[in-house]
Amino acid sequence: MRSKKKVSIKDIARLSGVSVATVSRVINHNGRFSEETRERVEAVIREYQYTTDMTGKSLREKKTHTIGVIVPDITNELFAAIVLELEKYFFDQGYSVLICNTNEEDKKEAAYFKILESKAVDGIICISGSEDLPEHIVKSGIPIVCIDRKPKGKSDVVYVESDHYLGGYIATEALIKKGCRKILILSKQKALSVNTQRLSGYLDALRDYGLPVLPEHIVGLLDDDSNFQGAKDRIFYMAKKNLSFDGIFATNDWRAYGALVALQQNHIAVPEQVKIVGFDGSSVSEYCYPAITTIQQNKKELALRAAQALLEQMAGKAAEEHRIVLPVALVERGTT
Repeated sequence: MRSKKKVSIKDIARLSGVSVATVSRVINHNGRFSEETRERVEAVIREYQYTTDMTGKSLREKKTHTIGVIVPDITNELFAAIVLELEKYFFDQGYSVLICNTNEEDKKEAAYFKILESKAVDGIICISGSEDLPEHIVKSGIPIVCIDRKPKGKSDVVYVESDHYLGGYIATEALIKKGCRKILILSKQKALSVNTQRLSGYLDALRDYGLPVLPEHIVGLLDDDSNFQGAKDRIFYMAKKNLSFDGIFATNDWRAYGALVALQQNHIAVPEQVKIVGFDGSSVSEYCYPAITTIQQNKKELALRAAQALLEQMAGKAAEEHRIVLPVALVERGTT
């Protein structure tokens, strides 16, 4: 029966009849060695169930091979899809990913930043959430990249985002071109850059097409309102009060779905009487009835560009651009 004593890299080298340096090259898949050598070393590794001492390796390289990802709501389909793409990408690059779900709580986010700093992660990706970055994190020198989150007063921090202004513009324009003249925008009151950019696109589209901007058509949900229920309640109330509107631009798909259900419950036909455009391209927009016209974000590209930017910083390379803006696309469906 083979001893259960943990073997070292020196033991693997002795048993394989090669140098420690050669074993290291085989394990890390770099440098020169023959196919015969690789097979011999890997056979010994399998036989003795050798695993790399990551603690020692981290101390030697001053790296932990871990990435922290801070996400405000892991149940949000858009965020979950981005996190999944990030995890896949970094795993293939030899990194573990620590996923920190803040539940949209500022105190919890601040606590996670401290935890990631204490764990000496090699880099951090922040998805949406608060636009303030803790000063201690910025000063720590840990590379940081933000997704859909413009960091306040931190012009040297890289952030990757969709073109939210253009998305707001073409969503509103699509409604106008379908004949809508009294268009609501349904958003959150919280003044995040994502919300303000989409609102700016909406306002500019109305002005460009000569339509009035009415305060009662700018509908802001409270920060603690759920996207679906909050939107449903507000549109249900407006329908009961017979407030006049013939188009809704909802700044995410769950708000759009909430508006759709409220209209249906009030026997208002969609799209015949009121048309709706959402934002994000999440599955709810595709599978409800009628399916919701939406602004599609490229989730995979958002994750890829952010991950690449972080790896470059971790390698000591200066960022060539600090703001990376990705295109969006209108996906027309049944609500228009």
